Amino acid sequence: MAQTAKDAEAEAAGAPDDPAGRLALADLSRALGDQADRHALTLESILAVLRSPRLSDTAARAEAVDVASAALVHLRTATDQHRVALLEPVSGAFSRLRADLRPLVRFGDIDVQFVEPPATGRALPGAIARSARAIVRAAVLALVDAGAARRVRIQWDCDGRNLLMQLRDDGAGTLDAHDDALRPIAERVVALDGSLGVESTSGWGSVLDITIPLDPPPGAAAAGDDSDLTPRELDVLRLLSTGIGNREIAEGLGISLNTVKYHVANLLRKHGARTRTELAAFHAAAPSR
Repeated sequence: MAQTAKDAEAEAAGAPDDPAGRLALADLSRALGDQADRHALTLESILAVLRSPRLSDTAARAEAVDVASAALVHLRTATDQHRVALLEPVSGAFSRLRADLRPLVRFGDIDVQFVEPPATGRALPGAIARSARAIVRAAVLALVDAGAARRVRIQWDCDGRNLLMQLRDDGAGTLDAHDDALRPIAERVVALDGSLGVESTSGWGSVLDITIPLDPPPGAAAAGDDSDLTPRELDVLRLLSTGIGNREIAEGLGISLNTVKYHVANLLRKHGARTRTELAAFHAAAPSR
């Protein structure tokens, strides 16, 4: 039977009414987020190299070329790596994290200290290891962007059922779990059925404690469509899908920040989504209204 225009449109949109299609979109969004973090880290590293007063112009160019070349090699093999579900020792995953952050450690304005995890213990599923590195990279970049911290200590451990990660900085001690800077990190942790705790002491710094289960979370339930959303929820969803934060949404719509958070919570519940990234993916794939 010939394919109808409606069928073609649904197929082009990623079959948004198909739970498998929605999960595929969510997985794609997470992979794109991880890739965006890597690109951001590469650019931050290149800038740190070029700005370093410890390097001559020639040496800085050579280091920048090395960083860019390594990033290109990773980019060309990323698809294959994401398709292979291998177990990775905690110590091996931690070593790869150190390699990711090495340029910032050597040439940046922030001192990153690593506390080696035990060499023994349960290995991490490949997807968990990749997500954990992405979460830590995003956290370090958030601290770099904030500009207040000069030292960050990263520690990993494994209790057999969970990966335990801690980041401790010497910043202003004003971080809060609801800060926009930590929102993307918290969403990634929640998407893995994990938990994020933040403890801050003014003038002394902040501690982020992250727990991620080693066993994969159960598949997300089929998400709903936008037909039962209120006009204001549709406005919030439209702006949220552009990637802006809650504060910008509040300013754009002329409503309070707490009202935006209330609407976002309702949107997550109605769509059966775990993160704002999944919401944006569902909205992009939904038929135009």
